[in-house]
Amino acid sequence: MTQTIHVAHSPDSDDAFMFYALAEGKIDTGNLRYVHELSDIESLNQRARKKELDVSAVSIHAYAYLADDYALLASGSSMGDGYGPRLVSLNEKPADPRAAAKGKRIAVPGRLTTAYLSLRLWQPDFEPVVTPFDQIEGAVQRGEVDLGLLIHEGQLTYADDGFKLWVDMGEWWLAETSLPLPLGGNVVRRDLGRDVIEQIGRDLRASIVYALDHRQAALDHARQYNRGISDDRTDTFVGMYVNTWTVDYGERGRKAVQLLLDKAAEAKIIPKKLTVDFVG
Repeated sequence: MTQTIHVAHSPDSDDAFMFYALAEGKIDTGNLRYVHELSDIESLNQRARKKELDVSAVSIHAYAYLADDYALLASGSSMGDGYGPRLVSLNEKPADPRAAAKGKRIAVPGRLTTAYLSLRLWQPDFEPVVTPFDQIEGAVQRGEVDLGLLIHEGQLTYADDGFKLWVDMGEWWLAETSLPLPLGGNVVRRDLGRDVIEQIGRDLRASIVYALDHRQAALDHARQYNRGISDDRTDTFVGMYVNTWTVDYGERGRKAVQLLLDKAAEAKIIPKKLTVDFVG
């Protein structure tokens, strides 16, 4: 009997690339039928907290609030290996950007995003102003905030609009820990049961591998979600966040997830320490 699985992910070129084979029926999924929903990452974080979704892309930060009901799939990670969310300003980078950011109004893309978590670890004393990710640059330009924390394509295009980089959170995290910054992952409801969870894990991994093996076709599909950036930049952006880390976290990636959440618990940014389990 066919079982419908509701899958949610963000309308971004990297997620579209990752889910291309599932969305276009390129792989055999047996008795599972996947229905896709698209929404921005912070909305997905909040919806997962309400247990509305079977499978969803979420921020690793948000997983701290989801672990009782969801497990983290071993495939589907978005890792910033020496790069990640970027804190920008219209002003030149100061000699000590961490000290200069203290107490500032900073536009952030959501309190459950890993971008926000990493910024809190870097500088805990600032005033967050939650702003839709695609409106952050505008908020800085209008003087509504002092700085903006950019995710998605803004990581590549900020300089085009006259912004100056103060800190790259992935670069900072790598220097601190020698590990990549685990930004996002895919979760699955625990109550779907072991057999279904394992098949979902196999299907997601197969979708990612298919896209990497059929890169041009997957990029053509992903281009519709590139929010106006060039094909070359779409290719660059997809390569940043869909790669071997996405096929499987591996030992180093698993260590990075656990360490990030351990540090978040120690800093009292999340309610408690937890042990992350990976499935599929």
